[in-house]
Amino acid sequence: MEFDELSNRVIGCALEVHRTLGPGLLESTYEQCLAHELSLAGISFKLQLPLPVKYKGIKLDCGYRIDLLVNDELIVELKSVDQIMGIHQAQLLTYMKLSGVKVGLLINFNVEMLKSGIKRFVL
Repeated sequence: MEFDELSNRVIGCALEVHRTLGPGLLESTYEQCLAHELSLAGISFKLQLPLPVKYKGIKLDCGYRIDLLVNDELIVELKSVDQIMGIHQAQLLTYMKLSGVKVGLLINFNVEMLKSGIKRFVL
């Protein structure tokens, strides 16, 4: 699997979080720890960024939030679930379409080996 440099750097930070904490914690815990690792690595990001829905020429605040928008060019959607489902992938793809961001990472921390919990999407 070959990813762009930014995706690889974010995955490296996620690996450090997973190595330190392991599986089994809440998504919010992994989110805060990954944010800290990104900060330590000097990677720019926005946490819990509101994502309005554009509908017939207006923007509606429907409560959607991007877990992490990294460098304004990569959406990172975090999960801590038994298994990634189609709905999780659809959520990330929808966020990518709504925001115009072309690259996304779906990271599930509730796995033994984090590598098996990472999926990358490109529009």
